[in-house]
Amino acid sequence: MRFPQWYARWNRFATNKLVRLWAGWMPSMGILEHRGRTSGTPYRTPLLVFPIPDGVAILVGYGPGTQWRKNLVAAGSATLQRNGRRYTVTSPRSSTKKAAAGSVRWPYRPLYAVVPFDEAILLTTAPAT
Repeated sequence: MRFPQWYARWNRFATNKLVRLWAGWMPSMGILEHRGRTSGTPYRTPLLVFPIPDGVAILVGYGPGTQWRKNLVAAGSATLQRNGRRYTVTSPRSSTKKAAAGSVRWPYRPLYAVVPFDEAILLTTAPAT
């Protein structure tokens, strides 16, 4: 399932501003800090983030045309704030939600299973410098 693009615009201008207040501290959320592909503008996008053995899986709710996804793939890396810590995320690779499900660590698997998105981005993490 994908959310419609009008909902993405609503989130970007309204909901995300509120969610950013706590997303970097909540267990299955994070804030992706990335730059625009052409403008270089810095962005902070709250997302659903789930740990996997070598990094994290981020669920994609708006499809492959999502701006944060395009920015991340173009740059090849970004910074992720999660559980009060900052990480450098690299090596973005697309996956289906189902293919990545077996890698999601317990106790996050039940929540991961019920989120109605079909796509994920898998990222390798390292502590931010």
